[in-house]
Amino acid sequence: EFDWVEIRRYEDMALAIETMIVRGAPAIGVAAAYGIYLGARDIPTSDRTEFLAQLEKVAERLRATRPTAVNLFWAIDRMMKVAHHTLGSVEHLKQVLLETAQSINADDIRTCQQIGDHGLSVLPSSPEKLRILTHCNAGALATAGYGTALGVVRSAWRDGRLERVYADETRPRLQGAKLTAWECVQEGIPVTVITDSMAAHCMKLGMIDMVVVGADRIAANGDTANKIGTYSVALAAKAHGIPFFVAAPLSTIDFAIADGSQIPIEERHPSEMYQVGETRLCPKGAEFYNPAFDVTPANLIAAIITEYGAIAPANLKHELKDKSTV
Repeated sequence: EFDWVEIRRYEDMALAIETMIVRGAPAIGVAAAYGIYLGARDIPTSDRTEFLAQLEKVAERLRATRPTAVNLFWAIDRMMKVAHHTLGSVEHLKQVLLETAQSINADDIRTCQQIGDHGLSVLPSSPEKLRILTHCNAGALATAGYGTALGVVRSAWRDGRLERVYADETRPRLQGAKLTAWECVQEGIPVTVITDSMAAHCMKLGMIDMVVVGADRIAANGDTANKIGTYSVALAAKAHGIPFFVAAPLSTIDFAIADGSQIPIEERHPSEMYQVGETRLCPKGAEFYNPAFDVTPANLIAAIITEYGAIAPANLKHELKDKSTV
């Protein structure tokens, strides 16, 4: 089932991000940019100083929605920089903020297409048609369109290099089973859903040729935060000699932090684990630990596929830091 959700107020946008109606780091960034515009649009004053003060409160609310995805903060910072540096009336400022949000949206679609095409350069030369495993959902539903990890998958499919996608179901929210599988089915891409605990088994049986995942935040050294369970997949891939790639835009790389130990890891409500709909799966009295993300060390990652090409984690700062701007 596919539903459109119409959002007209910044508070509704904040709730959509918090409750994962909008999810996926690039999509969260685009949504936050539009959230800033929606907040700006509804500020009634024509006084610039008062307007900016109220807009800072909007930004503060949106920043508080989810702590791990750095695209959220990147997009908000870009919008607020525009707000503070744009001359003219408040009405003009509002229009410029809308245009900036639209630009962030369009840039993300173009960036994902570039990531997908650069991903072709790292595809194993054999077999001719690859079986690619992915974890969580890093497709069009996690971005403004096309996707990061699924962008690589789409480009491989377009060029006749893909045999099948293996999609980890991705507990506890099931983004792989629900979203990645849905995207593949819509485009006629063969997809097999497996439980998270099957990944190593499938690798051992020779069913997987490469792994590509998205990212929510990448540290300067290449350590990568992605959906919980990604680290386990990377370890299994390393043990079986299968290349493991991360696909993400420059905006997901946080050069302000040295390594993955500094990435804040969001913990979500335990009901995501013990309950499906109205049905409780686990006994009352049990305790639950529900981190939304884990960190994959850079030494398990063959390359990080960005809009600027596929780059070894150790070379991120050298090749990309000068390109990183707000």
